[in-house]
Amino acid sequence: MTASIDSDLRDLGQQRPEWQPWLAVVEEVLRELTDAKWDAVIPDLAAARESKAPLLAGAGIAIEAAWLRRWTQQLIGTASRSGTEKMATLKGALRETATTLPLFKASLRLDESALKQIAVSCDADPDAFQAVAALLPVPFLHACNRRWSHSLPQGWVEGYCPVCGAWPAIAEVRGIERSRYFRCSRCAGEWQVNCLVCAFCGMTDHQQLVSLLPEQGGNTRVIEACKRCLGYVKTFTTLQASPAAKVMLDDLASVDLDIAALEHGYKRPQGAGYCFDVRVIDKPAEKFSFWRT
Repeated sequence: MTASIDSDLRDLGQQRPEWQPWLAVVEEVLRELTDAKWDAVIPDLAAARESKAPLLAGAGIAIEAAWLRRWTQQLIGTASRSGTEKMATLKGALRETATTLPLFKASLRLDESALKQIAVSCDADPDAFQAVAALLPVPFLHACNRRWSHSLPQGWVEGYCPVCGAWPAIAEVRGIERSRYFRCSRCAGEWQVNCLVCAFCGMTDHQQLVSLLPEQGGNTRVIEACKRCLGYVKTFTTLQASPAAKVMLDDLASVDLDIAALEHGYKRPQGAGYCFDVRVIDKPAEKFSFWRT
């Protein structure tokens, strides 16, 4: 984790001291992004995909279950020790071993039904469990985005991420050209949008698209919302793209815009923008032979 990201985390903790338990979980994820082991887990791209399918669709992911279990327990353990009542219920999930691979798959797919079933089996609070589980594959997804950033489908016009299928968390209007990009908070992927469009329903009618400006902060932080589907995206005017590890923090730090959007009747869609399937299998640990000379 860079000094800049570490500083941003501290600043956010000072501004929102009540967030310290959750920021401890986020910090675990941000530190894990730098582990090169995730690069070895990146699957080959599927030979055949639908034109609207993200790159991860249909992939076969081979990962050491024991290593994945350690990361899962590390993340859930941090959350369970946060001191909040709901997060404390996650302690039961630390004893589960059979759910490691199914949990990773369900988290990748943002499969709310499967995550709820696993939470119930662990006697964990479903909402707290799903919030933490959604972060579980983030280091893997960042690794995929780093590898595949130059393999994105040409002319991608869908509202969801071309890498992992998640909905955008924010949009960036960059530079003097004011080029507009959606950003994914899970893999930090980006894709250019050539016109003002609703990411969630594809609406382009300017009469159905509205911009909400906060009372403070000028016009560099805007809520772009759709009257038809009532979805919204937070949009920031910036000189250049936010670093990959910072996208999640940009999303967190702008919670005031989320609150304003909710107060006006707008909301983020649940789940993924594109529901795809993947295969997650246990990869045997590498064995080394030692030769005596």
